[in-house]
Amino acid sequence: MESLKTMSTSPAQSEVSLRDFSGTLVLVGAGKMGGAMLEGWLGLGLDPARVAVIEPQPSGEIAGLAARGLKLNPAMNVVREPAAVVVAVKPQNAAEIMPWLAPIVGGSTVVLSIMAGKTIEFLAEALPPGTAIVRSMPNTPAAIGRGITVAVPNQRVTAAQRDLAHKLLVATGAVEWVEDEALLDPVTAVSGSGPAYVFLLAESLAKAGAAAGLPADLAARLARVTVAGSGELLHRSPLDPATLRQNVTSPGGTTAAALDVLMADDGLDRVMRSAVEAATRRSRDLAG
Repeated sequence: MESLKTMSTSPAQSEVSLRDFSGTLVLVGAGKMGGAMLEGWLGLGLDPARVAVIEPQPSGEIAGLAARGLKLNPAMNVVREPAAVVVAVKPQNAAEIMPWLAPIVGGSTVVLSIMAGKTIEFLAEALPPGTAIVRSMPNTPAAIGRGITVAVPNQRVTAAQRDLAHKLLVATGAVEWVEDEALLDPVTAVSGSGPAYVFLLAESLAKAGAAAGLPADLAARLARVTVAGSGELLHRSPLDPATLRQNVTSPGGTTAAALDVLMADDGLDRVMRSAVEAATRRSRDLAG
């Protein structure tokens, strides 16, 4: 897990606290994403003694939290009817996890899933009738507290349960709520898969720099820092991306010459639309 000292804090996070959480929170799966969420919760003041972690291969840091009261792989009777269960396992492990999970879910438990492709219907069929369920799609910048998650509740989720789910999700970045679960397929294509598109941009820019005559290692550093810095500027600036682009494009200059290529015949827009459409279709296929 990232150290708390290295995790960024968004404005949304600064307004949230988990210090008053008085129930039991069960985290099923503490890999990269689950571990990042746990890190965020502790940063928001959650008492480790309120947390039970189900993880067959816990990191040393998570194992060390047992000394502060965290329950690591406890017996089932210790975690019955928790306030919330967060399912952060890989979707291919869902079939073996859900039968274990169902008996501990109580009538007031909200189940928050970050499993890609596993629908609310899938979860509802595996859990007790009437279970409150929130399905969500985070992305990998959650590992440094700069992610964005889109969440959708089923009709059983109360206002208080939705507020708790929001607090748990905002620990790793921004949160958006939608009511239509079908939107999670394009969400997956845009923000879920989106970091890979940005990394590809850095990779492609470095290759182009090397092809133009730069030493490969210098081109890689220039591309990496340029993409990272531009992303940070976009994050901090109140301006929209189009305005920021226009602000660094002088008429007849070098940037304009490059953009003439990238924007010719709807170039980058067309490619990105095709990419997002392909990812959306695949997300729907995986969800069955």
